[in-house]
Amino acid sequence: MKARQIAGGASVTYVAILDQGEEALSALADWAARQQVSAAQVTAVGAFERAIVGWFNRAARNYRRIEVDQQCEVLSLIGDIAIGAGDPGQPQPHLHAVLGLADGTTRGGHLLEGHVWPTLEVIIRETPAELRKTHRPDIGLALINLDEA
Repeated sequence: MKARQIAGGASVTYVAILDQGEEALSALADWAARQQVSAAQVTAVGAFERAIVGWFNRAARNYRRIEVDQQCEVLSLIGDIAIGAGDPGQPQPHLHAVLGLADGTTRGGHLLEGHVWPTLEVIIRETPAELRKTHRPDIGLALINLDEA
């Protein structure tokens, strides 16, 4: 993954280019940790050779995995980066994806895994804040807690 700051000031903007074979979620998490990003908005386009998205099952309080075992276009990838609840102090990307398949159908959900092919072009807009996620046992998810921001 290569990244470059393209704007500064109160809100810093980066462009990151992920290379073929990189796993998108872990690459972004590693980069955010190195840069000490505590609050950011993420958008991206590109393609995956394979991916896994998830649909949150409220009753089971976990993600039902939806495997996409084929090349797919990243039609939309949006989300945020905030300080995670599970690993305190570490930034955690929370990304949702819509993936386009060869027949024109789509798969979408919470991005659990995405293996880049040939590229993923990511825009990261960092904000001068710190957002923290708190685990909500009543829901089964870690959500941004504005009381801790």
